[in-house]
Formats: sequence, C-alpha cells, structure tokens
Amino acid sequence: MTKLLALAMFAALWARPMAAADPFAGKWKLNVTHSHYPAGTCPTSMVIEIEETGGGIRYDSDARYRNGAETHTQYAAMYDGKPVIVTSSHGLMLPVSLKRIDGRTVEATYSRGLQVIATSRRTVSPDGKRMRVTTRSLDPSGKAVKTVGVYDRE
Repeated sequence: MTKLLALAMFAALWARPMAAADPFAGKWKLNVTHSHYPAGTCPTSMVIEIEETGGGIRYDSDARYRNGAETHTQYAAMYDGKPVIVTSSHGLMLPVSLKRIDGRTVEATYSRGLQVIATSRRTVSPDGKRMRVTTRSLDPSGKAVKTVGVYDRE
C-alpha cells in the first residue's frame, strides 16, 4: 500500500504543469541585416542578455556604433508595469516599466515624469529563436520614429 501511495504521489507531481521558462531569457545578438533603423542610428553590433528572476528579468546589453561609441545598459524589472531605473555606461537613462501582454510578448514603456517617451513591443518567435523589438518614439523635432531590431538567439 505504501508503494502504491508513493507512486500515486509521484504521478500527481509529474502530471502537474511545470512553470514555463521565460522565452525572453537568454543571449540575443542583433541581426543588422533584418533590422530597420533610421539612417545612421543602427548599432553595428548589439548583444542583449536577459536573465529570469522570479516574475521579472535582469537585462544587460552591450552595443557598438559606427562612430566607435559603445554603450552598456542594465536594469532589473518585474512584469508589473512599475518603473525601474535604467543605468548605462553614460549614466542614468529613462526609467522603464515592463508589462507582459501574452506568453511571447512584452511591452516596455520608457517615461520622463508622467510623459511616455517611447514604447517597445518585444516578441519572441514561436520557435524561440528570434526576438523582434519594435520601438515607437519621437525624434528631437517631434516626428514619429519607428525602429525594428531583430535579434537571433545565441
């Protein structure tokens, strides 16, 4: 009877759905060829590393640009829509808040005070091998700008 009870408990635990890993977690490399940026603004290389942290993420990125400039950016955020501080190798950046839209989509909102400055929609492909980041913002003259960064999982 004890063996039967142990087997039943094991079967119940085995059948229980496991928490799905965050599809954004991992190392992503910018695919410059498939990305679309305004002229002269696309990084020549960029790597994003996202680590799952119990309901949220830790984000680190390194980018290089045609003029030789390099930027390291990092933050830790939950998917609760609350803004967090973003730091870079050049100082503080706009705070970001993350909100999970569905299992493969996250919206990141960048704000200054109460004003939304930019919104990025991050989507991971069904096979988990590609991430698309579509960002909408305004340029210094107030004109709407759309960038699309395509990243391949390393």
